[in-house]
Amino acid sequence: MASESSPLLAYRLLGEEGTALPLNGAGAPGGASARKLSTFLGVVVPTVLSMFSIVVFLRIGFVVGHAGLLQALAMLLVAYFILALTVLSVCAIATNGAVQGGGAYFMISRTLGPEVGGSIGLMFYLANVCGCAVSLLGLVESVLDVFGAAGYAEDYTTGAMMNFASVFAVLFNGCTGIMAGANMSGELKDPSRAIPLGTIVAVAYTFFVYVLLFFLSSFTCDRTLLQEDYGFFRAISLWPPLVLIGIYATALSASMSSLIGASRILHALARDDLFGVILAPAKVVSRGGNPWAAVLYSWGLVQLVLLAGKLNTLAAVVTVFYLVAYAAVDLSCLSLEWASAPNFRPTFSLFSWHTCLLGVASCLLMMFLISPGAAGGSLLLMGLLAALLTARGGPSSWGYVSQALLFHQVSPGSWRGGGEMGGDQITPSLFGWSWCSRPGGAEQGCVFDPATSPSPHPCTQVRKYLLRLDVRKDHVKFWRPQLLLLVGNPRGALPLLRLANQLKKGGLYVLGHVTLGDLDSLPSDPVQPQYGAWLSLVDRAQVKAFVDLTLSPSVRQGAQHLLRISGLGGMKPNTLVLGFYDDAPPQDHFLTDPAFSEPADSTREGSSPALSTLFPPPRAPGSPRALSPQDYVATVADALKMNKNVVLARASGALPRERLSRGSGGTSQLHHVDVWPLNLLRPRGGPGYVDVCGLFLLQMATILGMVPAWHSARLRIFLCLGPREAPGAAEGRLRALLSQLRIRAEVQEVVWGEGAGAGEPEAEEEGDFVNSGRGDVEAEALARSANALVRAQQGRGTGGGPGGPEDGDTEGPTTALTFLYLPRPPADPARYPRYLALLETLTRDLGPTLLVHGVTPVTCTDL
Repeated sequence: MASESSPLLAYRLLGEEGTALPLNGAGAPGGASARKLSTFLGVVVPTVLSMFSIVVFLRIGFVVGHAGLLQALAMLLVAYFILALTVLSVCAIATNGAVQGGGAYFMISRTLGPEVGGSIGLMFYLANVCGCAVSLLGLVESVLDVFGAAGYAEDYTTGAMMNFASVFAVLFNGCTGIMAGANMSGELKDPSRAIPLGTIVAVAYTFFVYVLLFFLSSFTCDRTLLQEDYGFFRAISLWPPLVLIGIYATALSASMSSLIGASRILHALARDDLFGVILAPAKVVSRGGNPWAAVLYSWGLVQLVLLAGKLNTLAAVVTVFYLVAYAAVDLSCLSLEWASAPNFRPTFSLFSWHTCLLGVASCLLMMFLISPGAAGGSLLLMGLLAALLTARGGPSSWGYVSQALLFHQVSPGSWRGGGEMGGDQITPSLFGWSWCSRPGGAEQGCVFDPATSPSPHPCTQVRKYLLRLDVRKDHVKFWRPQLLLLVGNPRGALPLLRLANQLKKGGLYVLGHVTLGDLDSLPSDPVQPQYGAWLSLVDRAQVKAFVDLTLSPSVRQGAQHLLRISGLGGMKPNTLVLGFYDDAPPQDHFLTDPAFSEPADSTREGSSPALSTLFPPPRAPGSPRALSPQDYVATVADALKMNKNVVLARASGALPRERLSRGSGGTSQLHHVDVWPLNLLRPRGGPGYVDVCGLFLLQMATILGMVPAWHSARLRIFLCLGPREAPGAAEGRLRALLSQLRIRAEVQEVVWGEGAGAGEPEAEEEGDFVNSGRGDVEAEALARSANALVRAQQGRGTGGGPGGPEDGDTEGPTTALTFLYLPRPPADPARYPRYLALLETLTRDLGPTLLVHGVTPVTCTDL
């Protein structure tokens, strides 16, 4: 079972035992039995009751009488505009993972961290307590029936002069119940679906009712009546006791909803142990899971708030507290959007960073317009609470979005100019970040001039960000690929270079190259003069990558150096990308790629030479290689031993050109991206569950689908079924997993064919087949069977080559890229050639293929 501190490691598809996540989200106290409420009863009803509250009966006349119909409608539109922006943020966060008890506090704290989340959670708790008191004061006001005469600009209940801001505060206070459903997240059957749907329905319904009441009140009632009698509904009702019943019902329901919501927030705060012994008693729950101690806490605080005495007196304070909480929700969604982590992929997509930023700005603006004193005091209180929690120290297992934002600032896409864009760049060498240059320039040395540039030196800014990146604060929900692509000759690796640039998702991307040699036997370092050519390559290819070169007696040793030393601080490669080792003749993409076939700017004075003169021609067929098959597999094994993920790319030159472009990928040709998350080289066709490696495959394929050029491609996931496995069960469980991971894909079950070895024992581990003593004939038959199975699903027939079928004519979408499970290399180095031969047979004629082995947990189903 996964939680914020326990990433998803495996998901069983076949059989009853093993790990399978509950569909309602993991980790809530009480388990599934505590989650009983549907969308209507758990979200729509409490939200509608909280948003109507006492304002419907006692403050419609107040608003319309003082402000008039037009200004009242303007206030309502402003209020619901702020609410709508916040609802969009709530929907985005709620559909990005399992939501546990605590509602808005849970969302904020798991995004912004315990310090900010705890302080705002406590303020949101106070807002709910004050909202409960406001509803009760409205009930008391109705019972006492205290009404007097006053002019337009004076509230006769308080004697205060009215204006737009004060009237808006009263109106907005009646619309602040949008979190009532989210606060019940611990009792909902499916909070990720119920919260967005129920909240949107409730907001739309209450807006329609408020507009209708405003029009009817304005068209049927005298202005003097509205100004002098806030309970005018009784005077115009066909049966006055019905209005009194409505007042009692709405006041009691809204107050109870606020009290229950506040107790849930307080219980979540106590359970997270942010405030120590002060809130410890609030952890106590009944057998049914109800936090009765937190209810008593909240009830006692409501009694203290009731001493304020007047509804309108509390309206400004309550409204400001709610606006702080709403601004925090918008800020949480904004932070996640700006951090651009691959795991932030909410199923609700009707939002953007623009709506989040506008929501934050709107909330802050209205706070200070309503009551500058209350707004300043609330922000000061929030700051003091955050400082207290920082000094006390909170849980570190929730993740820090600040670290993700820092990484995003340091990453190349945030500050480095590429291609024809200007700007300074910082280039990492083997031993750190060493020099600056203009993109495309070969000369070394910093060109930054402090006399002409008012901004700080870019090196200084990057260094500050890097020092604040702490690898101890890494969290799986903010994981992103950081790639090291080893390139021998870039002439034959341009498509792979661009594909890796698409797979990085805002992470680190390093182009590594190993120059063979021994410095002891050379007069000077041959590596340093090569940096200019490689940087020109990066700019011409329009990829956001760093360059790291090294000198080593062998490619294997050089790869080890780069894996250990590339990057700096929290930015270090976690995934090694290699081209596939086969007998295919290398292609010279410099001759066919438009970016390289065009005349270079070499004619310009002071410019660097053409790239075609800086890199040697491709290796001739049959000529010796710098890397042997044994060392190639050994390099893969070394990377896995160093806890690095590995990606082997075959036939990347056959990728559709439009998919490697920087545009939106709009094309008339539809493509599939096929993913086989189970190990096809196992005798059973898979272990019956998606392990860390299978989840890594799903994550990488999903990341590729986030790239604009791949948006139109359809993701397909294939499951292999053995002869004893009933169809349907594994597909259903995989669909449940994909739903929790917010991955949109088509799931297809395929029957494992001949050569699968159906009679093999089920307890065999992944590496046993590669290391076993089975004959080469049987292993080859299994690899051919798996290859035929994959090709049959691609529709490539039996004689097609890389990139398409034999006759080049297919109906419907074709497979543009295939993701396959890469088994671990055998423990015995003597079996490395056999292992490589099996991989060659497995991927033969499949077209562009990525063999992936992941060792890093990269998925988490909680916020």
